[in-house]
Amino acid sequence: MLQILEFTKNNIIATRAEDNLTEKDIQKIHPLIHNIVNRGQKVRWYFEMENFSGWKFNAFWKDLKMDMSHADDYEKIAMVGDKKWQNWITQFMKPFTNAEIKYFDLKEKEEAKEWISQ
Repeated sequence: MLQILEFTKNNIIATRAEDNLTEKDIQKIHPLIHNIVNRGQKVRWYFEMENFSGWKFNAFWKDLKMDMSHADDYEKIAMVGDKKWQNWITQFMKPFTNAEIKYFDLKEKEEAKEWISQ
């Protein structure tokens, strides 16, 4: 499940991922990205993972295709989680975007919000 957080504003998209993400979850983000890009801004994405176990295959494929089609539209991505594989995913994403990507532990989420806002 993907929840849009209240921290979402201006060119910041803030989400919390729990359990598995589905294709429907990924589709929630498209309008937000397009609104930001259509205003001539770059997307800053705060992606918090709590009890997150990953993507269903179709959702992973859609997410990867979306990331690649918007590779130049991202400015910063803050990945916030509590598992080693989530840090690995952060490293895996780097070649697919020009955005600055940084991993934070869940206990550092306030620092991540500050970083994504600067």
